[in-house]
Amino acid sequence: MLHIQQIPVLSDNYVYLVHDEESAACAAVDPAEAEPVLAALREEGLTLSHILNTHHHGDHVGGNERLKVETGCAIVGPRADASRIPGIDVEVGEGDEFRLGNASARVFDVPGHTRGHIAYWFEGDKALFCGDTLFALGCGRLFEGTPREMWESLTSLRNLPGDTRVYCAHEYTQTNARFALTVEPDNEALKAVAERVEVRRAKNLPTVPSLMADEVAANPFLRADSPELQRAMGMENADAVDVFAEIRHRKDAF
Repeated sequence: MLHIQQIPVLSDNYVYLVHDEESAACAAVDPAEAEPVLAALREEGLTLSHILNTHHHGDHVGGNERLKVETGCAIVGPRADASRIPGIDVEVGEGDEFRLGNASARVFDVPGHTRGHIAYWFEGDKALFCGDTLFALGCGRLFEGTPREMWESLTSLRNLPGDTRVYCAHEYTQTNARFALTVEPDNEALKAVAERVEVRRAKNLPTVPSLMADEVAANPFLRADSPELQRAMGMENADAVDVFAEIRHRKDAF
């Protein structure tokens, strides 16, 4: 069983320290900065063996090179975007298996936010590290991809088991919830999740990870093919990609 430590960095990022206790293998997922990771390693008495990058943005790879110098770790990242991942050693893509000690992750290509974005699913630990593709009640902006690409990426993740824990890279859930309620105000599952989010943020507690079952029921970006959501948007029987694009457009202007 993996031990997963959440490290808040910058203004709203999360880095994850993922430790396989049996083998002592330890990975930092999307280290925006090196020092908070090094401090956590010292505190826990761990040695960093890997960095797992989901995409090239600076708030996900900013700590790569220093961590590699300080620890000698191997950097794993998207094959489709290897040229933009600082210090990359291991290139992975759709369908590949990555082993962290005794734990195994399946790699998904999930372009849309960037052209080479990937996600890591540790099935045995019910843990998905999805970077900026899927957020709790949201999804990433389409900086380099199309609505169709992002919709296909999201639906591939949506098909994972409902008890999958979604470890996204930002604490955006409160704003995402408020936006989602403008899209589908009568969604009871969404209202329940939004209420829990407000309570947690009032106590300055994280809302991440979320559960995939809650995302499927409440996240509008995963529900573009839902008749209920389409009716709420006045887009009944529309193509799901067009509905998704409209939701993304509204969120960009929210």
